[in-house]
Amino acid sequence: MKLKGHQIIIFGLPRFDASIESTNYTTAKLLARHNQVYYVENPFTVRDYFKMRKWPEFAVRKRHFQLSDSSLLDTDIPNLKIVIPPILLSVNFLPENKFFRNLLKINELLIRSKLKTVIKAHGIADFIFINSFNFHYPSVISGLSPVLTVYHCLDPMVLPFNRRHGVVSEEILVKESDVVICSSNQLYNEKKAQNPNTYFVANAADIAHSSKALDPALRVHPVIASIKRPVIGYLGAIERRLDYGLLRQVISKNPDKSFVFVGPVSPEFVPEWFNMAANVHFTGTINYEDMPAVIKGFDVALIPFKKDDFSSSIFPLKLFEYLGAGKPVVSIDFNPDLKEFTKGGVVFCDTPEHFSAAINEALLNDHDTLRRERVAIAAENTWEKRVEAIGEIIYNHLKIKGKA
Repeated sequence: MKLKGHQIIIFGLPRFDASIESTNYTTAKLLARHNQVYYVENPFTVRDYFKMRKWPEFAVRKRHFQLSDSSLLDTDIPNLKIVIPPILLSVNFLPENKFFRNLLKINELLIRSKLKTVIKAHGIADFIFINSFNFHYPSVISGLSPVLTVYHCLDPMVLPFNRRHGVVSEEILVKESDVVICSSNQLYNEKKAQNPNTYFVANAADIAHSSKALDPALRVHPVIASIKRPVIGYLGAIERRLDYGLLRQVISKNPDKSFVFVGPVSPEFVPEWFNMAANVHFTGTINYEDMPAVIKGFDVALIPFKKDDFSSSIFPLKLFEYLGAGKPVVSIDFNPDLKEFTKGGVVFCDTPEHFSAAINEALLNDHDTLRRERVAIAAENTWEKRVEAIGEIIYNHLKIKGKA
């Protein structure tokens, strides 16, 4: 990696101990192999305090919330430390107006004050600042004088909670950053119009982890092993982005197959028929370390995302996790970028009939040669390679500034 020996502050949307592996924290871990990285996680709000004050996650953080506290949480990576920001005002419910923006400035001031405390106590100088998709606080770095500011844009604005203020905030963030890195071509095209220093670096996956599914000694996870085969599996959140209309036709046409959905369920998006179908199974959320044992139990892996304006910019991690486990993958053709990265190793479908036929074809004609080809495709799309590309972009811009 060209980017070596630098101090980097990453302000991420996910929390460091989240149960689901994230692009944000994975990027932090890989950059920390060659740099000193400080990961500032998404702040707790007053609302979070009352909801989570008795949770273990809160107990880990409670002595670190004070603005005067400069202590850092250690991780299993020596060069990666965690900064716990202060508890902030709950303001997202407010409408987008001047009053909201003034309260947001107070929240940003609180985060900035904590960062100043940490920067002074630990002698952090000439640091790179990466906002890793935490668009809720667009100007938090104002006045702290990093040598380079980077915005890592990872998803489109979809949920009302994010869109309420996120559309305005993200535009501020994009325009004020020295560099913008996007995870899809569509996002790249959108942000390029706002900031000429915009780049496309696709998402990837932790192939070393998912490929554990290829180990003959690994046992299929119990939540899958007890289900009648063949198992047609999906691993991820069961929420708005799934195409339930297409799934209904496919599931009804294949009563001999078990369709298994592994992950958290957002009931407000799930139609009643989905819960009632005899050959549909929900397992609930699993731990990240159990992912290989779950995918090992899939006979065919699915990505059934809707084909719409939002999905066209999604680069799902699970795609390469499935391939890294050697599994046949059947997907809706929701993002045209994916064909370039999967090189014929994934079947992209545009109708329920095509989707159903692809599942049956995969069940009938899977073999070792195809499995090896899928693993090889996955190996070209690792986090190591993606973060290497991100590091090179940052290095080149530091070089222009004479700070490389």
